[in-house]
Amino acid sequence: MPIEYKFVELSIVTDETIQDTVNTFVRAGWHWDGIRFVTTDSSRRPQMAFVSFIREVPDGERPKAEAKAEAKADTKPGPRLVTD
Repeated sequence: MPIEYKFVELSIVTDETIQDTVNTFVRAGWHWDGIRFVTTDSSRRPQMAFVSFIREVPDGERPKAEAKAEAKADTKPGPRLVTD
């Protein structure tokens, strides 16, 4: 089965925001995959966090991102930069 990924960006990093995010997406059928913290040299406290989730897509069903890309390809393209 294909796997679909979801990444959630947290700009406020606390135990409560992480807990709420994980609980919300796990209840929605996602499996927690990991957390990546963004830090700076001047502070030990994370500035941001990216929480990742995965789930298997049932056979015959395409991942949402793939369906979105196909729908976007069917629309008129936006402006393009043309150089000589």
